[in-house]
Amino acid sequence: MRAAVFNAVGKPFDIETRPDPVPGEGEMVIKVERCGVCGSDLHMTSGHGGITFPTGIVIGHEYAGEIVELGKNVEGFKLGQRVTAIPCTGCGRCEFCVAGHPILCPKMRGMSGGYAQYCRVAASSTLLLPESLSMEDGALCEPLAVGLHGAAMGQLQPGAKVVVLGAGAVALAAIFWARHLGAGKIVAVSRSLRRAPMALAMGANEFVQSGEGEVERIRDALGGGADVVYECVGVPGQLSLGVNLARTNGRVVSLGFCTGADPIVPSQVTFKQVSLHFSMHFNLRELQHVVDTLSAGHLEPRMMITDRVTLDDLPAAIERLRGANDDTKVQVMPWQ
Repeated sequence: MRAAVFNAVGKPFDIETRPDPVPGEGEMVIKVERCGVCGSDLHMTSGHGGITFPTGIVIGHEYAGEIVELGKNVEGFKLGQRVTAIPCTGCGRCEFCVAGHPILCPKMRGMSGGYAQYCRVAASSTLLLPESLSMEDGALCEPLAVGLHGAAMGQLQPGAKVVVLGAGAVALAAIFWARHLGAGKIVAVSRSLRRAPMALAMGANEFVQSGEGEVERIRDALGGGADVVYECVGVPGQLSLGVNLARTNGRVVSLGFCTGADPIVPSQVTFKQVSLHFSMHFNLRELQHVVDTLSAGHLEPRMMITDRVTLDDLPAAIERLRGANDDTKVQVMPWQ
């Protein structure tokens, strides 16, 4: 198969021919039709922030495709079915695996590989795509489920006041789910205005450009302190900003995946009795809810897809995304 391979920091991915994957017990091989480029893929191949993928591997975890091979003891699936999946597997027996959250399993194994024509998936982490959804929709399910898990951690009450810091794919997903989970007023905040129309279309009531006087302007737009702040930027200083914006007894949920130190002042958190929450991926039930919600006709997230590239064009696209750009979600088409 052809694949985009991460071989070195500071160097574009290489397009190589790799052996086709072979499914292990409880696994399947899918023909990858679409795979989204995630911000974590950019960060963890940049050499900055302290966490870097091992070299020589194929990454890509926002995928959807068609089952082309079944491993031993796979039940409930057949060749030709269209699927999306949680890109990891666990022991299958611990409390986290039983709850459909294998990424928290002590024996978790990642199952990335979507930047290729074929990849392996765990049957226990895989869901069927209804005919009403496209492969592009299927590849959006993973980032949308990340947003859903984080939004749910905010324990939103009907009419809650919400601030979303950021306007990238995860932030837009958080806005979408906050609206669907009953938020009363949602204010999106970003340093750039280019995604303001998208944030508003996804469910935000107001869009505030960050910068001088941002705290006062955000509070004015929201009508006071936030019940929940979703931090979706992932750079130092955003957690502290979230605590500042939260009301007394409010919540701050981190979705930004900051890989560097992000200091906060504990007394600032304590005096307001703000609770901090850090979201780790999502579970199978949440992924199914995403599939069901899209299938029911809530298709606003499709607007997040701003570009589609071939496998040959993916290395250049990744390098472009490392700098200033106008894209939100880029998907690769390995067979185009």
